[in-house]
Amino acid sequence: MALASNNNRQLLSKIAYSDRHGENTPYFDGWKAYDRDPYHLTNNPCGVIQMGLAENQLCFDLIQDWIRKNPKASICTAEGVNDFMNVANFQDYHGFTKFREAIANFMSKVRGGRAKFDPNRIVMGGGATGANELIIFCLADPGDAFLVPSPYYPAFVRDLGWRTGVQIVPVHCDSSNDFQITKEALEKAYKKAQNDNIKIKGILVTNPSNPLGITLNKETLKTLASFVNQNDIHLVCDEIYAATVFSSPNYTSISEIIEEMEDCKRELFHLVYSLSKDMGLPGFRVGIVYSYNDQVVECGRRMSSFGLVSSQTQHLLASMLSDDNFVEHFLSESKKRLAKRHGHFTKGLEQVGITCLKSNSGLFCWMDLRILLKDHTFESEMVLWRVIIDEVKLNVSPGSSFHCVEPGWFRVCFANMDDETVEIALERIRKFVGKEVEKKQKVESKKRDCKKDNLRLSFPTRRYEEGFMSTHMDSPRSPIPHSPLLRARN
Repeated sequence: MALASNNNRQLLSKIAYSDRHGENTPYFDGWKAYDRDPYHLTNNPCGVIQMGLAENQLCFDLIQDWIRKNPKASICTAEGVNDFMNVANFQDYHGFTKFREAIANFMSKVRGGRAKFDPNRIVMGGGATGANELIIFCLADPGDAFLVPSPYYPAFVRDLGWRTGVQIVPVHCDSSNDFQITKEALEKAYKKAQNDNIKIKGILVTNPSNPLGITLNKETLKTLASFVNQNDIHLVCDEIYAATVFSSPNYTSISEIIEEMEDCKRELFHLVYSLSKDMGLPGFRVGIVYSYNDQVVECGRRMSSFGLVSSQTQHLLASMLSDDNFVEHFLSESKKRLAKRHGHFTKGLEQVGITCLKSNSGLFCWMDLRILLKDHTFESEMVLWRVIIDEVKLNVSPGSSFHCVEPGWFRVCFANMDDETVEIALERIRKFVGKEVEKKQKVESKKRDCKKDNLRLSFPTRRYEEGFMSTHMDSPRSPIPHSPLLRARN
């Protein structure tokens, strides 16, 4: 078997047998556990509930309602079939003009109209995964690296590096300042990479953050922009969760910062966008690269031949996203529903003393389970995670898979299920945490009892020894001889 494996390696490329696909990690192991035993309300009520998938299923009814009212938008209906030939014929990699215009308009609306986007700079990719890989191919060579603040999306190892050969250098952030990115952390990671002879080509950040569910404020974005300007490296902002901001502070895009900054090297700035999270359409594989660099736009267009958005999808979405009334209603309603689900879920956790990092966006919470760790190690985090997967039957993602520097944090998704499933998940969490807290209390109680017993045993012995020694040491007839030091004093 080993010989066959070695022969096979010689027949295949390095990419084919590389492990940089990332699937042999706890993040994807949780998905596999769900696939083996998926929860279903009636068919498998004791199965694993999928809370590791960041998917927005809260507004499908709005999209379905629009499709019913606009049958001509689809070439698969009697009303729209006349456009079938035009859509089905070969399309070049620029994409439909109406689609690019609709996407540019939607991106602006998501950002409150504070940023404008040129349809001619819209480059398509196969979902956010394809878009991220495309921009890395344009900016870096094998062996080069990007700084990525941690904790970060586990599949970035695959998306940014598996086929490109590019490395990730983490910028370590921690809970002491709620995982905020600082200039000091950036400089430390950058200098270490230089000392290790690693060529840094840029920084990649997610805003809003996956897994933290927080947005980057203006000061942080300005710090990032200044840093790349000074060091002449790129800044890639993954903004695929931009429309999931459900509470204050308001969202700020890097595109707004670029307009405000003087002497900004615009050619160093790039956005990645998608409709997978904001509209809950991951199956449509709509990924967008928006670059302020003309050469990147030109190169990206050529590369997009490997991951175009299907013309049928472009046709449908061009019509949907050009409907301003629908877009405004969708964005408003999505915000309300996300806020409601987030509030309900976090309050349910708080009932058993579980808190989350304060967040204002995303489809997940950064859950703090440090109190349930046996000790403050990543080994204990893995033990706890396995119990949650195997016994509690919840697929939550451990912080170590997001390269978090502190054990005990977990990402838990709340927008990919119906209300009833949320209640069942919360009930499982409450029961589990209640049992774990009770166990800890019993252990602590036993420790206190042992300490009391030891004290009871030690006090009589000490009193006996003190009484015996004081009686005999002070007596001139004591059978215990005085020490030479005492005799010398006498």
